[in-house]
Amino acid sequence: MFGLSKLFSSKSVQKQPILTALAGYRSAAFAVGIDEKFIKSIESKSDKSILLHLTLPFAALSEMPKVAAFVSQQLNQAVTINASIELTEACKFKAIKHIVLIASGKGGVGKSTTAVNLAGALKAEGAKVGVLDADIYGPSIPMLLGLEGATPTAKNDKQLLPFDANGIKAQSIGFLVPSDDATVWRGPMASGALTQLLNETAWGELDYLIVDMPPGTGDIQLTMSQKVPASGTVIVTTPQDLALADAQKGIAMFNKVNVPVLGLIENMSHFLCSHCGKPNHVFGKDGAIKLAQRHGVPVLSQIPLAIDIREYSEQGKLIAMDNQAAVSETYADAARLIASMLYYQQPHHNSVEIVITDD
Repeated sequence: MFGLSKLFSSKSVQKQPILTALAGYRSAAFAVGIDEKFIKSIESKSDKSILLHLTLPFAALSEMPKVAAFVSQQLNQAVTINASIELTEACKFKAIKHIVLIASGKGGVGKSTTAVNLAGALKAEGAKVGVLDADIYGPSIPMLLGLEGATPTAKNDKQLLPFDANGIKAQSIGFLVPSDDATVWRGPMASGALTQLLNETAWGELDYLIVDMPPGTGDIQLTMSQKVPASGTVIVTTPQDLALADAQKGIAMFNKVNVPVLGLIENMSHFLCSHCGKPNHVFGKDGAIKLAQRHGVPVLSQIPLAIDIREYSEQGKLIAMDNQAAVSETYADAARLIASMLYYQQPHHNSVEIVITDD
């Protein structure tokens, strides 16, 4: 993707104004603008418009129309962007670039629903994504992905093939244990089963593996935190004081085991009244914001209490992958921010190659 600087002159395209405009773009995901090294080539079209070819090192495809509109305004010239995703960092686990733990201090805050929709949003943003259901005692990923009753298939004597749900690879203990049966295992046995499930699934190449953690701060959380090279964790909470108190415990645990807390997602943040359209804060207001400020981490998204989320989930569909659904943007915002944070926390020392051509 990146090599020694090699610039080709062009009468119709001036490189520097384009670079300046891209560097001046700001958003939550691109807090420092669009880096010059993201540019693969600049193409001058016959209609005097400019086509930028970008290779993004993190999942953020849906933001490119906004970037193109900003650059067009800055240059007073039509600009379109053709972008692809290519993560440049080394794999941290097998052929997986990043493992992200989705956790909560308590159950009932919508953690699993958030986990699968974050995976769906990352997929929609152009990434290769997988989901691991680490909630051994209450696996819900099969239902949320529309895979209830699916039978696992072995790749060979040592590995299981992951399931495919709209291009997302998935694995869960729920595929191996009957859905109406109780998993009565002591902590070490559950931790061992989870480690085996992670290691013996043929994940293939993934940019992001989203892990739906069980609630609490027990053996399974410690196993995933200490034995798996997690890039970071996202804490899901609701605005309620009780949920926030448990989220605080989750943050404290991950701090102790040196897993970066990427931020908080406030689920069921508010309910939009169907009559007046105003937000109704049925579970309290701004609780996650106050907790995030205390720990110096961002609130990645405030997801509303929406009937559409429940209906999609019960049908085994991901609302985050339906760009016609208004609430999908809340998951997309969080996904882009998570992806960009994972990129910017890595050391990067790559030079840049930009090719400028005329149509």
